[in-house]
Amino acid sequence: MGFLDFFFQTDINAGLAQYQADPKGVLLDVRTREEYTHGHIPGSQNLPLQEVTRIGTMVPDQSTPLYVHCYSGARSGRAVTALRRMGYSHVSNIGGIRDYRGKTEGGN
Repeated sequence: MGFLDFFFQTDINAGLAQYQADPKGVLLDVRTREEYTHGHIPGSQNLPLQEVTRIGTMVPDQSTPLYVHCYSGARSGRAVTALRRMGYSHVSNIGGIRDYRGKTEGGN
């Protein structure tokens, strides 16, 4: 997370509303596979932060809107920076699943 992220907290619920209104959007969960398996937002795709360079196999079109989240928003912030460096132009850090108010899929 950057310095200003502490002053401008993201709201995952608002970010999800933007994702749901975007027919071309992709919801990326950059937590570990284990975290994802224990519970994730329906419709999200798991791409652990350590594997973010594999994005091209999942989303080859760099103009695709990406909505990225993790547990707290820190890893997703790092992922957003990496994705932008790789040429993805519409990338948003929507925050952390810990603040998510909806239902999840997967075990607990």
